[in-house]
Amino acid sequence: MSVCLLSRRMDTYISTADPSVLLCLGVTAAFGIIAFYKAKKNQVEKKCIFARGLLVLLLLEILCFATLKSYVGLILFSMACLICYIYLPVQTMLPVDNKAVLITGSDSGIGHALAKYLDNLGFVVFAGVLNKKGPGAEELKRSCSQRLRVLQLDITSSAQIKEAYLNISEMVQNTGLWGIVNNAGILGYAADGELLPMSVYKQCMDVNFFGHVEVTKMFLPLLRKSKGRLINISSMAGGIPMPSFAAYGASKAALSMFSGVMRQELAKWGIKVAAVHPAGFRTCIHGTSELWAKQEKHLLENLTPDVKKDYGEDYIEALKNFLLHMPAHCDSDLSPVLDDVLHALLAKSPHGLYTPGKSAYLALCTFCYFPLWFYDFFISKMHSIKNVPSALRASEAKNKNM
Repeated sequence: MSVCLLSRRMDTYISTADPSVLLCLGVTAAFGIIAFYKAKKNQVEKKCIFARGLLVLLLLEILCFATLKSYVGLILFSMACLICYIYLPVQTMLPVDNKAVLITGSDSGIGHALAKYLDNLGFVVFAGVLNKKGPGAEELKRSCSQRLRVLQLDITSSAQIKEAYLNISEMVQNTGLWGIVNNAGILGYAADGELLPMSVYKQCMDVNFFGHVEVTKMFLPLLRKSKGRLINISSMAGGIPMPSFAAYGASKAALSMFSGVMRQELAKWGIKVAAVHPAGFRTCIHGTSELWAKQEKHLLENLTPDVKKDYGEDYIEALKNFLLHMPAHCDSDLSPVLDDVLHALLAKSPHGLYTPGKSAYLALCTFCYFPLWFYDFFISKMHSIKNVPSALRASEAKNKNM
């Protein structure tokens, strides 16, 4: 019935040639042309959101004329068009202009790909590597332009951080450093938090958090000169709790919180800060079978007899298999991460948080806006380890026999 009333009301307006209807059609056409021109002139972010916004406006137009007096509806609809135009999600990108950027962890993975990507766009790239004579560093020297500089930079070494700072300071001088991309990171070992040795927790914090804090503190004076960008590559596991990633997730969560605080504190200096929370991408952080065998041995050596008995070695073996098969479920295309980092570096108004990759934003929204029991159910379906600890299997078998 309500649909019929809406249709009859609209038919009445059109049949009587109400001037407000014609004006509304004019406003709609004018807004569509202006919005299209703005969208074409500027690169519109999130085109799907833009399209949904236009659809909402169309529905609002129908609602205004079906339920309100014609001129009141016209005024409300015109105001909605104005607001939509003002807040149309466009991005104004700054020119590259040989901007200098430091990237840590450029030996492989995201850091390596990002160094090549930014060099190709015309940035002056300082690629910090763990091993200056390693294959990753040699590949950068061979394939990139003369602008790119490979620097020995173990972010857990205060001496190497200081030396890198002195080298970069001499090169950039008064122009300063435009961007710092804190990318270096390690996974540690994916296992139940109770099983992980304390050395894994400490190592994850040293590399994934403390190292980035020290790099940031050292280079901020150069960033302040340019009013540039600080970008921290965190992880999806740094924003939501995920089984088997207690050490890694805790270190990345610390980095994400550090990013948020720095965003607030550095705003007064004109420095913009962003955290990037990628989903699963295929990089060298997943390690090799030799590495995981070594890590598994270290884990077993540090377990107490009671814990080892309760979990069982078959359960721990399944954790290693999970790590070995993890890359198969990850995306090999790093372009979503690279594009988001570029946006954070050059957008006039960068976001504070980026979530590139499949399920990254969905998982974060589920954790933030749904009950925890629902999130736990959701994440259990995403998590592929189905093995049950030995003591629980024995308990279940005993209960069945009773």
